[in-house]
Amino acid sequence: MNLHATTFPTPCGPFSVAVNATGAVVATSFGDLDSLRSRLKPTCHLISDKLALTLPVKKEIDAYFAGKLRTFTVPLAAGGTDFQHRIWSALVAIPYGETRSYGALAADLGNPGASRAVGRANATNPICLLVPCHRVIGSDGSLTGFAFGEDIKRQLLALEGSLPTQLLP
Repeated sequence: MNLHATTFPTPCGPFSVAVNATGAVVATSFGDLDSLRSRLKPTCHLISDKLALTLPVKKEIDAYFAGKLRTFTVPLAAGGTDFQHRIWSALVAIPYGETRSYGALAADLGNPGASRAVGRANATNPICLLVPCHRVIGSDGSLTGFAFGEDIKRQLLALEGSLPTQLLP
Protein backbone atom coordinates (compact mmCIF):
# COMPACT_ATOMS: atom_id res chain seq x y z
CA MET A 1 0.00 0.00 0.00
CA ASN A 2 1.36 3.42 -0.96
CA LEU A 3 1.03 6.07 1.72
CA HIS A 4 1.52 9.81 1.86
CA ALA A 5 3.48 11.02 4.86
CA THR A 6 4.68 14.20 6.49
CA THR A 7 6.48 15.29 9.63
CA PHE A 8 5.81 18.55 11.45
CA PRO A 9 6.76 20.13 14.78
CA THR A 10 4.62 19.87 17.93
CA PRO A 11 5.30 20.92 21.53
CA CYS A 12 6.29 17.28 22.15
CA GLY A 13 8.76 17.20 19.26
CA PRO A 14 8.43 16.09 15.66
CA PHE A 15 5.24 14.23 14.77
CA SER A 16 4.84 12.09 11.66
CA VAL A 17 1.66 10.90 10.01
CA ALA A 18 0.92 8.52 7.13
CA VAL A 19 -2.37 8.58 5.25
CA ASN A 20 -3.79 6.45 2.48
CA ALA A 21 -5.03 7.68 -0.90
CA THR A 22 -8.33 8.84 0.62
CA GLY A 23 -6.65 10.78 3.45
CA ALA A 24 -7.49 8.26 6.18
CA VAL A 25 -4.77 7.98 8.82
CA VAL A 26 -2.93 4.66 8.75
CA ALA A 27 -0.17 5.42 11.27
CA THR A 28 1.32 8.19 13.38
CA SER A 29 4.49 8.55 15.40
CA PHE A 30 6.27 11.01 17.59
CA GLY A 31 9.54 11.34 15.71
CA ASP A 32 10.71 11.46 12.12
CA LEU A 33 9.70 9.36 9.12
CA ASP A 34 12.05 6.55 10.17
CA SER A 35 10.13 6.29 13.43
CA LEU A 36 6.90 6.20 11.44
CA ARG A 37 8.22 3.51 9.08
CA SER A 38 8.92 1.26 12.05
CA ARG A 39 5.18 1.35 12.90
CA LEU A 40 4.03 0.33 9.40
CA LYS A 41 3.47 -3.11 7.96
CA PRO A 42 6.19 -4.20 5.49
CA THR A 43 3.68 -3.93 2.63
CA CYS A 44 3.30 -0.17 3.24
CA HIS A 45 5.49 2.32 1.40
CA LEU A 46 5.84 6.03 2.03
CA ILE A 47 5.76 7.66 -1.38
CA SER A 48 5.20 11.38 -0.86
CA ASP A 49 3.79 14.20 1.19
CA LYS A 50 0.65 15.02 -0.73
CA LEU A 51 -0.29 18.15 1.20
CA ALA A 52 -3.97 17.95 0.27
CA LEU A 53 -4.15 14.56 2.02
CA THR A 54 -1.96 15.21 5.07
CA LEU A 55 -2.98 18.81 5.84
CA PRO A 56 -6.34 17.98 7.52
CA VAL A 57 -4.52 15.75 10.03
CA LYS A 58 -1.87 18.40 10.70
CA LYS A 59 -4.55 21.04 11.27
CA GLU A 60 -6.34 18.87 13.82
CA ILE A 61 -3.14 18.01 15.67
CA ASP A 62 -2.10 21.69 15.72
CA ALA A 63 -5.55 22.58 17.11
CA TYR A 64 -5.24 19.85 19.76
CA PHE A 65 -1.90 21.22 20.97
CA ALA A 66 -3.34 24.76 20.94
CA GLY A 67 -6.10 23.57 23.30
CA LYS A 68 -8.80 24.13 20.67
CA LEU A 69 -9.64 20.51 19.79
CA ARG A 70 -10.65 17.70 22.11
CA THR A 71 -11.96 15.11 19.65
CA PHE A 72 -10.26 14.18 16.39
CA THR A 73 -12.52 13.81 13.37
CA VAL A 74 -10.16 12.77 10.59
CA PRO A 75 -10.85 9.27 9.26
CA LEU A 76 -8.73 6.41 10.59
CA ALA A 77 -7.67 3.25 8.78
CA ALA A 78 -5.48 1.24 11.15
CA GLY A 79 -4.86 -2.36 10.24
CA GLY A 80 -5.35 -4.86 13.05
CA THR A 81 -7.30 -7.79 14.42
CA ASP A 82 -10.90 -7.58 15.55
CA PHE A 83 -9.71 -7.65 19.17
CA GLN A 84 -7.25 -4.79 18.56
CA HIS A 85 -9.97 -2.75 16.89
CA ARG A 86 -12.25 -3.31 19.92
CA ILE A 87 -9.51 -1.99 22.21
CA TRP A 88 -8.68 0.94 19.92
CA SER A 89 -12.37 1.88 19.74
CA ALA A 90 -12.48 1.82 23.54
CA LEU A 91 -9.42 4.11 23.60
CA VAL A 92 -11.15 6.61 21.32
CA ALA A 93 -14.13 6.54 23.71
CA ILE A 94 -11.99 7.73 26.66
CA PRO A 95 -12.89 11.42 26.86
CA TYR A 96 -10.32 14.18 26.70
CA GLY A 97 -9.23 15.00 30.23
CA GLU A 98 -9.83 11.48 31.58
CA THR A 99 -7.71 8.38 32.02
CA ARG A 100 -8.41 4.68 32.51
CA SER A 101 -6.31 1.90 33.96
CA TYR A 102 -5.66 -1.20 31.89
CA GLY A 103 -7.87 -3.18 34.27
CA ALA A 104 -10.71 -0.65 34.10
CA LEU A 105 -10.54 -0.68 30.31
CA ALA A 106 -10.68 -4.49 30.31
CA ALA A 107 -13.67 -4.38 32.69
CA ASP A 108 -15.40 -1.79 30.47
CA LEU A 109 -15.05 -4.27 27.62
CA GLY A 110 -16.65 -7.03 29.69
CA ASN A 111 -13.47 -8.97 30.40
CA PRO A 112 -12.02 -7.79 33.72
CA GLY A 113 -9.24 -10.39 33.69
CA ALA A 114 -7.82 -9.22 30.37
CA SER A 115 -5.75 -6.24 31.47
CA ARG A 116 -2.55 -7.72 29.96
CA ALA A 117 -4.27 -8.36 26.63
CA VAL A 118 -5.62 -4.81 26.71
CA GLY A 119 -2.11 -3.58 27.42
CA ARG A 120 -0.72 -5.53 24.47
CA ALA A 121 -3.39 -4.20 22.08
CA ASN A 122 -2.76 -0.72 23.43
CA ALA A 123 0.97 -1.13 22.75
CA THR A 124 0.30 -2.12 19.14
CA ASN A 125 -1.88 0.93 18.42
CA PRO A 126 -0.40 2.35 15.19
CA ILE A 127 -2.22 5.70 15.48
CA CYS A 128 -0.91 7.34 18.63
CA LEU A 129 -2.51 10.55 19.86
CA LEU A 130 -5.57 10.29 17.60
CA VAL A 131 -6.31 6.90 19.17
CA PRO A 132 -5.39 8.10 22.66
CA CYS A 133 -3.36 5.25 24.11
CA HIS A 134 -1.65 7.87 26.30
CA ARG A 135 -4.87 8.04 28.37
CA VAL A 136 -4.29 4.53 29.73
CA ILE A 137 -2.27 4.43 32.96
CA GLY A 138 -1.34 1.92 35.63
CA SER A 139 -3.90 1.14 38.34
CA ASP A 140 -1.62 2.96 40.79
CA GLY A 141 -1.65 6.09 38.60
CA SER A 142 1.80 5.43 37.13
CA LEU A 143 2.57 6.41 33.55
CA THR A 144 3.34 2.97 32.21
CA GLY A 145 3.50 1.65 28.70
CA PHE A 146 3.82 4.50 26.21
CA ALA A 147 5.91 3.78 23.12
CA PHE A 148 7.27 7.32 22.95
CA GLY A 149 8.32 7.60 26.56
CA GLU A 150 6.99 8.76 29.87
CA ASP A 151 7.93 12.40 29.25
CA ILE A 152 5.69 12.75 26.19
CA LYS A 153 2.88 10.86 27.92
CA ARG A 154 3.21 13.24 30.89
CA GLN A 155 3.07 16.27 28.56
CA LEU A 156 -0.05 14.99 26.79
CA LEU A 157 -1.90 14.22 30.03
CA ALA A 158 -0.86 17.60 31.49
CA LEU A 159 -2.19 19.34 28.37
CA GLU A 160 -5.50 17.52 28.81
CA GLY A 161 -5.61 18.26 32.56
CA SER A 162 -5.59 14.56 33.45
CA LEU A 163 -2.13 14.02 34.87
CA PRO A 164 -2.59 11.92 38.04
CA THR A 165 -2.31 14.18 41.08
CA GLN A 166 0.60 12.26 42.60
CA LEU A 167 2.61 13.14 39.47
CA LEU A 168 1.89 16.87 39.49
CA PRO A 169 4.91 19.09 40.21
